[in-house]
Amino acid sequence: MYSKFNIVALFPKRSSFQKFVVLLWLLLQILFLTGCTRKEIVEDARLEEFTSYLDNRIPKLMKNYNIPGVTIALVKEGKVVWTNAYGFADKEKGRKITVEDHCRVESISKSVTAWGVMKLVEQGKIELDNPLAYYLKSWKLPESKFSEEEITIRQLLNQTSGMPLGTVGVHYSPKEATPSLRKSLSKDAILFQKPGTSFSYSNTGFNLLELLIEEVTGKDFASYMKEEILLPLGMKHSSFTWSEDWEPKVPNGYDSKGNAVPVYVYPDKASGGLFSSVNDIAKFITAGMTKFIDTEKKVLSPQSIQLLYTPSVKVPGLYGMAFPLYGFGHFIEVQSNGTKIISNGGQGSGWMSEFYAMPETGDGIVILSNSQRSWPFFSYILSDWAKWNGISSVGMGKIVWATKGLWIIIGLILVLLMWQLIRLVNGIVFGHRKFKLLSNESLMLRMGKLGLSIALISGFLWVTNQEYFFMFSVFPVSSYWLLWLMLISALILLLSVLFPLSVNNKNIIKQIANDN
Repeated sequence: MYSKFNIVALFPKRSSFQKFVVLLWLLLQILFLTGCTRKEIVEDARLEEFTSYLDNRIPKLMKNYNIPGVTIALVKEGKVVWTNAYGFADKEKGRKITVEDHCRVESISKSVTAWGVMKLVEQGKIELDNPLAYYLKSWKLPESKFSEEEITIRQLLNQTSGMPLGTVGVHYSPKEATPSLRKSLSKDAILFQKPGTSFSYSNTGFNLLELLIEEVTGKDFASYMKEEILLPLGMKHSSFTWSEDWEPKVPNGYDSKGNAVPVYVYPDKASGGLFSSVNDIAKFITAGMTKFIDTEKKVLSPQSIQLLYTPSVKVPGLYGMAFPLYGFGHFIEVQSNGTKIISNGGQGSGWMSEFYAMPETGDGIVILSNSQRSWPFFSYILSDWAKWNGISSVGMGKIVWATKGLWIIIGLILVLLMWQLIRLVNGIVFGHRKFKLLSNESLMLRMGKLGLSIALISGFLWVTNQEYFFMFSVFPVSSYWLLWLMLISALILLLSVLFPLSVNNKNIIKQIANDN
């Protein structure tokens, strides 16, 4: 006679499958209830109501994702109507972040650079469909198995040049020597596909535009951009060159593990080197809202701005699910009602940035964060902004649904692991499983479990030793849960190998399960 006092008996007169369904139902109820506790946003609510909502919402999300500092700006009818800052520029010293801080805006730099290129087009100094090589006099593109002579300015702007992504993650202290732009390009600017083939996101392509600007104008890139774009747009807290004299100092960045990252620079500037404030980036997006600005204040003609915002190529793959189209230095999506949304953002070591704008309606939002853990935070705030503006969703809002889906998967895995652990512990406690390290019993099955356990442990160790892992940025909380569930799965598998179920006890276990 076997004792019925075990964990399985918590659900009397049910089969194993029925007990699993009960646990699963309880899990889904918990997920549903936790998803219904947040205050809903009202479409077209007054600005004061929405900003009050954000003042409550943002600190909670920052705490959930361990984000030190955030600055945010809202644009309505082509004007910056609200800015705010939350948290810290330097968590260790307790220094608050402000809306005037020079932040690293990373790939938003590409959008600003595209304005600089279009300025040269308007001045007749370059033509979009001319080859890049036509304008390069002091430097030649490295040879590849494709024709470098086919690369045009248009292809560099719309990311179809065939250039690779380029070197990622290599940066320098502002006070140390850095490689020259030409030296960096000699290493990175090697075609990996025929120019014009398809969209392929490339930092290198925009750094070639930096060289183009210097060759055509005879000026340093940062100086040209300051004179022709930044200052005319009123972006007084923006620069492609770091300055020790800035006050307040540039905030620290914080990587996906929460470690502080001091201010840094890249050897190149056009693809990700801009320092700017949230207010200045908001001014930048308003400059593209041609219906809402005075003609004399325009840096580019409406026709040039329209080219920047015109879909030029489809974005393939998973990235295209969030950002389906690309123009010149801007991602583009078109709503079902025909409303065009332009956006861009970036990620660097310890920094994230994003802007969304609807040029035709004059609405926009800018979010800057000194944390690499900000993807889901951005996604939630952008989804809130979209709902406030009567938009069904924005591309980056899909991360919200991906996060929820991931938590459901985590919940299912957790229920399965709990169930397997209950069965395993019951078997060991009641003697159905015994320690048999060298037993030949169910040898093939045990070897398979051992191999899977070793693979899971190896994967766990590999991920935890990576300096940067993409999933930790996109899903900074749930990915860690998955990681630890991977280790727990490996340990449960290992226990089942060390404590195999005795063949003589299998029928008894089935009988107990049926009785319960």
